[in-house]
Amino acid sequence: MNRRDLLKAALATSLLPLALSPVGRVLAGSHDRLSRLLRRVRPGDPAWPGPAAWEALKQQVGGRLLKLQSPFAPGASASARDEVLAQIKNPFYLGDNPALTQTSGWLNAWASQPSTYAVAAESTADVVAAVNFVRKHRLRLVVKGGGHSYQGTSNAPDSLLVWTRHMHDVTLHDAFVGHGCAGRQDAQPAVSIGAGAMWIDAYDAVTTKGGRYVQGGGCTTVGVAGLVQSGGFGTFSKHYGTAAAGLLEAEVVTADGQVRIANACTHPDLYWGLKGGGGGSLGVVTRLTLRTRDLPEYFGGVFGMIEASSDAAYRALIAQAVSFYRRDLFNPHWGEQMGFSGRKLHLSMLSHGLGQAQIEQIWAPFLDWVKARAEYRFAEPVKIFATPARHMWDADFMRQHAPGVMVADNRPGAPTHHAYWAMNVEEAAWFLHGYQSAWLPATLLHEDRQDALVDALFDAAREWSVGLHFNKGLAGAPAAEIAAARDTATNPQVLEAFALAIIAGASAPAFPGMPGPDLAKAQRDAASIDSAMAALRKVAPHAGAYVSESDYFQQDWQHAFWGSNYPRLAAAKRKYDPDGLFFVHHGVGSEGWTEDGFARPA
Repeated sequence: MNRRDLLKAALATSLLPLALSPVGRVLAGSHDRLSRLLRRVRPGDPAWPGPAAWEALKQQVGGRLLKLQSPFAPGASASARDEVLAQIKNPFYLGDNPALTQTSGWLNAWASQPSTYAVAAESTADVVAAVNFVRKHRLRLVVKGGGHSYQGTSNAPDSLLVWTRHMHDVTLHDAFVGHGCAGRQDAQPAVSIGAGAMWIDAYDAVTTKGGRYVQGGGCTTVGVAGLVQSGGFGTFSKHYGTAAAGLLEAEVVTADGQVRIANACTHPDLYWGLKGGGGGSLGVVTRLTLRTRDLPEYFGGVFGMIEASSDAAYRALIAQAVSFYRRDLFNPHWGEQMGFSGRKLHLSMLSHGLGQAQIEQIWAPFLDWVKARAEYRFAEPVKIFATPARHMWDADFMRQHAPGVMVADNRPGAPTHHAYWAMNVEEAAWFLHGYQSAWLPATLLHEDRQDALVDALFDAAREWSVGLHFNKGLAGAPAAEIAAARDTATNPQVLEAFALAIIAGASAPAFPGMPGPDLAKAQRDAASIDSAMAALRKVAPHAGAYVSESDYFQQDWQHAFWGSNYPRLAAAKRKYDPDGLFFVHHGVGSEGWTEDGFARPA
């Protein structure tokens, strides 16, 4: 067989799934039409839509077609640049600018660059128009709500952006039954949320005003739709499970431009895929309905930092912290983090359903152990608090009773409930040097494995800071929440993990056009992050990773993100998006495209 025949055979093999699909059968025998599916169109290509086509789309979406330009582009005005620099650490501002993202880039991976155009969608019909336009003209599509993707999936140059920011309605239901589920599903309290809403919008309506709880994200400015589709962990996931497991129904625009209602009774395969299968791979979600839950009397927390005076004392401190967690905190009441770096133990733990006296009683033995030993000091005093749960996301209450904990959107006319946690300010527009995660199995907490875990944490902390996010592993959660999470696309490893270990590093904002980061330092940081994770993987060599908080360069990402669920996700992708209209980096089906999503591999 000569070289030309080999290439033809390879092409035929790569297109076999397409040829077997209904679309492929229609295209069979038409070489020109088939070749159109191998490459997307960029500006400057002869097939790029002309002004008349863009004007027609603009009229179809009520004038809400935007031509985008980065405020740091050479032709941008000085006033636009100055405005961004003044607000660059305000995540609400970043989310309100369709040309920006919440992360400015990742070393050797991607840089935040705006789409060529954006449809500022205000309705499902706007989304349908955009999807049909992209399909007709073979364009690259990007979907953005909150814009928090670390993987760069919220942006792509030379693309059309479907920007859902203005689709943010929140509606409470006392007795919700899914479409087509009458007589098959019990009515239950729920909330319907537009795809562009942030979690602070949901918490304000459901908790502050409604007195109930919806499982969502810890960062208030994260988009609701993206978090649910990626699995979705929040501060209290050890008690309430994942956001994906709480999804009752979704309205979604699929690649054929159809509006589908996905729930347990209608399109159940699509519904399952949306529960943790990763945002932007199966369709454009326009509305989600999530179950709401009873609210406890109190949420609380413990914050502080303990420093050891020697390596030996630090290892003993880690051992004591691990033992204390296993004995007293490994249950549905406790979430959030312990951090390990240098010789320091960082405490940022939050509790569910415990009053002040109860929290103090639980923590007394551990804190007394520290106080009794001269080799430790409190680098930051330990603060213990409990607050009425209904006020957890109440910006006005926090301003009065815990000043400095939340930061308000300071722009004129901003909604009064729009506030973010002060601890998240460093993440606004940051430039990532590295970001890795690994689910740590609960077997590491067994007495015969704790020493190995302690050694791994000690070795990792010598390289870089390590955070154990206990709420992002479901071991120790109620059985019902584990069962609900099992019926999602998330990697089943989460069910047996006591924590998600996160090791990450970043520097100041560095959008293209701004002064860049210190690349030599960034490379050194990335190498240290690699070394720290390697130390942890010695005790968890087969650990999977959380798709939303993972390495851009993740190896074997299909298995790492979804484990045994990936074949089922791939089947849903072939059914609802046979031509691969939806593409995101390391998303379901992305192995069929080049790194930038513009061409099929040769």
